[in-house]
Amino acid sequence: MNQPDDSRLSDQVLDRLYRLHPKKIDLSLDRVERLLAALDHPEQKLPPVIHVAGTNGKGSTTAFLRAILEAAGLRVHVYTSPHLVKFAERIRLAGKLISEDYLLELLDICEQANGEQPITYFEMTTALAFKAFADVPADVVLLEVGLGGRFDATNVIDQPLSTVITPVSLDHEQFLGSDLAGIGREKAGIAKKGVPLIVAPQPPVILDAILEVAKERQAIPVAAGYTWKCTPTEDCFLYEDFYGEMILPQPVLPGLHQRENAALAIACLRHQRTFEITEQHIRTGLQTAEWPARMQDLSKSTLAKTLPAGSELWLDGGHNPAAGEIIADLLRDRKDLPLFLVCGMMANKDTGGFLAPLAPLTTTLYGIHVPGEESHSAEAIAEMARDAGIEAVAMPGFEESLDLIGREQTVPVRVLICGSLYLAGKVLALTEN
Repeated sequence: MNQPDDSRLSDQVLDRLYRLHPKKIDLSLDRVERLLAALDHPEQKLPPVIHVAGTNGKGSTTAFLRAILEAAGLRVHVYTSPHLVKFAERIRLAGKLISEDYLLELLDICEQANGEQPITYFEMTTALAFKAFADVPADVVLLEVGLGGRFDATNVIDQPLSTVITPVSLDHEQFLGSDLAGIGREKAGIAKKGVPLIVAPQPPVILDAILEVAKERQAIPVAAGYTWKCTPTEDCFLYEDFYGEMILPQPVLPGLHQRENAALAIACLRHQRTFEITEQHIRTGLQTAEWPARMQDLSKSTLAKTLPAGSELWLDGGHNPAAGEIIADLLRDRKDLPLFLVCGMMANKDTGGFLAPLAPLTTTLYGIHVPGEESHSAEAIAEMARDAGIEAVAMPGFEESLDLIGREQTVPVRVLICGSLYLAGKVLALTEN
């Protein structure tokens, strides 16, 4: 979790909770179910819920869902994690971030309801979000899984409108293991009887595991390649399903992979019958979706001013090998400027796997420690980059790295700050000041 801003009392309370209650993830539903019962079961009083699990693309898919639903005139609650700068980013009530006063009020209610009993930080804040969603009128809830699926604190909704599984790959191996089929089964743990389970393109071993769970739970599988299909073209993409086809523009979020995330959101909304979603709503949503720290352009920020004129500065919080592949795919055809990476990664992440696809594209990597977090040291990052075939230097931080690039380079460059959402949060906090 990012360090609290002293001007936000809620962040101070949350920081205290983070220190008092177990930080280590403990996958179980017992504690959150107990707290929800003490709060009079807000999870049973929600608008229709779309539940999103997966490894990569959860945030982007949720962003497309929100933009399309809001284009249809609907009031949308959203729960995502982690936050980048302030906790309020995690909870959006009918289109607006939760207010400071209301967040403080709910924190007090949830703390009192929990008493001295064990609870994790994520369980406490999930219960808080459910209470807010139950108390504030809206039409639909977008609920993003924190980790896994089957035992995630969000998986207490008995009858969601839809469930969604984004691309699944290795991540959080210390909790989910390294067996891809097993990870697929854990993610598919959000499947519910009689509820559509919308599945993104997956490797066969993962898809088979997901479909097996769907059958066991009597969910309705809506899988890419079977029920729906996304076919990229040069500057747009073709979406097809049993209801017809649409030729749609490249989404506003950068990267060819965002076409598949957008198509997954479209498939979800086309395979429900509660809300009327038109092609125009979809088109508007594709052009208005917002999701920070996913190839976010910071070239006009104050941070970029130390770079040579004409340079680009980008930010991405992707932190596993699949994310490295996605970033490399986006940058592979952009050879007009030399690429420099400023990279900080958490100690439990596969840094070598993340960097491998980026190695052929990178001129130099500047390894940094993510301050205040359990991340690799700058020296370790630089050493792992060298092992991947990248020239690398250990640096004190991202600002120092940008200053050094600005002093040493005389021609325009492309700089990507990458490797961690925690690092991305610290970068964005600085650009806000």
